[in-house]
Amino acid sequence: MNPVRVVIIGGGVAGCSIAYHLAVAGCHDVLVLDRGELTGGSTFHSAGLVGQLRSTIALTRINMASVELYRRLRDYTGRDPGWREVGSLRLASSKERLLELKRQVGWARTFGLPLSLISPEEARDLFPLMSIAGVEGAAYLPTDGRIDPASLAGALADGARKRGVAVRTGVNVRGVKVEGRRVAGVETDDGTVPCEVVVNAAGIWAHEVGRMVGLTVPVIPMAHQYLVTRPIDGVTRDFPTMRDPDRLVYFREEVGGLLMGGYERSPLPWGLDGIPRDFTHKLLAPHWERFDDLMAQAISRVPPIGRAEVITLINGPEAFTPDGEFILGEAPEVRGFFVAAGFCAHGIAGAGGVGRVMAEWILDRRAPMDLWRMDLRRFGAHYADRGHARAQAVETYSRYYDIHYPGEERRAGRGLKLSPVHPRLEALGSAFGEKAGWERPNWFETNVARSPRTWAPRGWAAHHWSTAIEAEHRATRESAALFDETSFSKLEVSGRDALALLQRLADNDLDKPVGAVTYTQLLNDRGGIECDLTVTRVGPERFILVTGSAFGLHDLAWVRSHVPDDGSVALEDVTGRYACLGLFGPRAREILAHATRDDVSAAAFPYMGARRLTIAGVSVLALRVTYVGELGWELYATTADALSLWDGLWSVGAPAGMLAAGYRAIDSLRLEKGYRYWSAEVTPEHTPWEAGLGFCVKLDKGDFIGREALVRQKQMGIGTKLVCLTLADPSLVALGGEPILADGRTIGRVTSGGYGYTVGASIAYGYVPASRAALGTRLAVEVFGEAVVATVSREPLYDPRGQKLKGGR
Repeated sequence: MNPVRVVIIGGGVAGCSIAYHLAVAGCHDVLVLDRGELTGGSTFHSAGLVGQLRSTIALTRINMASVELYRRLRDYTGRDPGWREVGSLRLASSKERLLELKRQVGWARTFGLPLSLISPEEARDLFPLMSIAGVEGAAYLPTDGRIDPASLAGALADGARKRGVAVRTGVNVRGVKVEGRRVAGVETDDGTVPCEVVVNAAGIWAHEVGRMVGLTVPVIPMAHQYLVTRPIDGVTRDFPTMRDPDRLVYFREEVGGLLMGGYERSPLPWGLDGIPRDFTHKLLAPHWERFDDLMAQAISRVPPIGRAEVITLINGPEAFTPDGEFILGEAPEVRGFFVAAGFCAHGIAGAGGVGRVMAEWILDRRAPMDLWRMDLRRFGAHYADRGHARAQAVETYSRYYDIHYPGEERRAGRGLKLSPVHPRLEALGSAFGEKAGWERPNWFETNVARSPRTWAPRGWAAHHWSTAIEAEHRATRESAALFDETSFSKLEVSGRDALALLQRLADNDLDKPVGAVTYTQLLNDRGGIECDLTVTRVGPERFILVTGSAFGLHDLAWVRSHVPDDGSVALEDVTGRYACLGLFGPRAREILAHATRDDVSAAAFPYMGARRLTIAGVSVLALRVTYVGELGWELYATTADALSLWDGLWSVGAPAGMLAAGYRAIDSLRLEKGYRYWSAEVTPEHTPWEAGLGFCVKLDKGDFIGREALVRQKQMGIGTKLVCLTLADPSLVALGGEPILADGRTIGRVTSGGYGYTVGASIAYGYVPASRAALGTRLAVEVFGEAVVATVSREPLYDPRGQKLKGGR
């Protein structure tokens, strides 16, 4: 078969949108393959609701881009996609839900979306068939709407064909040909298609297609149902879409009647043992018993639907992911193999925007925006366990309409990765959370009695919170605390060109003696921060990179994409090989000195240094570095020796007042110290200059990726800057995403927020225009509809000169 540049596997709305946007961008050498006819998977039976506002920045931007496209697609392609900009209603059938809507109004404002709170009566005026019994209020977004999914996909496909894209249906893909870790072609029943890029847009078959290159794509088909009625008196084409999340249901107009569906508490996965090859343009048998509860809820909100004649109950599989977000990006192990799958419950809303960002990603070899929340690399190797992915996808579906409070933890799919010191943590009453499959202590219940209880949050911040956090925070600041940091991702880079590679990737200078620890960023060519980590030189040609627990696969893939093919550099993920314990606090040196015979004085072991120590008979790689802003060490030992290391430190430290501490204390401590968190304060969209990390940038060290962009920005000046804000009301906590206001106008959004127990302040970080970033500038943060005075403050708020961090007794 003739070679092409790009082969897209899957002719649903995702594949058609990617093909269309590639063609619009000038890439016409594209072939779309589908085993049946176009839209034969999930697209043809999708409900077609299009809501723009979502819980993440990227998905909201993507959905907004979709609406922009849908408005004009008929003009672009000559075919009507069935777009109806009827607006959307979201009801609050509880007081807690009304608080969520107030928060969403502020969140929407940061995107320029005209979401407004309206009364129950105003909501009824827009949707006259509804009962307003129990309705506390509603949110209305006039620019939302609905679309016919099959017409949308058809319009996109027509637009792609007119621009030279080939579409072939009835073609079964047998495999993907890979040569030297690069895509080389697609194998079909009709022969092999040589190509440079393959896009897995296979919907419910995405897991199967991923396996063709050894890639885990954790999508789980979930049976989703909705009914369609015959025409109902009073229903017009201009009815807005309506969601009542407290009742788990949604509604829209359909040919004079209503379409109603929802997300039941006991959902049903499907096709886990394989999807029949001929399952195209097919539905599952209706399951009325499973739909009964949703029907009862729907009737209580829209009584006429109970008297209407039902035409059909649609039951079709939709591809859900473990966290309910799309799966986008390039496979870490196979160049040129891209994924656009897991469209969950909002695939039609996102399809237009996804097509655009995927086309740019494919052509530019980089994501056009920060897409971490959807990035394929957020799923670690543990998602190869199909049972784990299934459990979390089921939970995500069943809780799709729930209010999700800050600090909420998953209940499904737990206990996969346990630290070697897990028994000790459990014995101390750890309240475990989960990160990247690891069970980690959020706090310890045994520390509740030790808390001075000087502060307590109110509102949503009080959920999933404990007074133990203050005890652990204060122990770290005033005495010492022991943290299990085993989940931190650890990468080893070695070989004759290891230093040269890292120097090319990092903005800081890594050409330092063995035993040096360096905090650095790895940048893209725009100067944006792709990775934020520490690099320890443990040998002339050997380096250890330590990054966040959730970012290991992402950072590994970024480094690997730049490793030369000549064997001069080796790269390995060694996370599972080593445990890490963090000993921090003003008494940390005293405790460590009693646990080892090695010299750990300030002179012998300076800040940002690394040495081998022997503690309780255990050989330990000790790094004098911290993420909490106190004197201390990260102590790395083999997993086999971790318990002995913990016990040795505990036997010395506990009598001296040392506490075990968890990750919620770390978050409070790092905010006081101004430490950034990748994916919040630092992202691929922000440069070190903007993020306040210019001290890491060494422009005189030689060339590195992003240097040119940084030089240019330094000359021109920055337009936006990360600032530290302190709120006037210390009992209110910004949770992230809140609007930052100046003179009543939105100028930014909060990236992270929390309470600093030592400085006695509610802290929020966020990006604002540089003209508004001067110390002492009075701004405001909107917290649940309330504009709270906030002041741009000096940072870090705690130990600004680093005396405690670098000195210590």
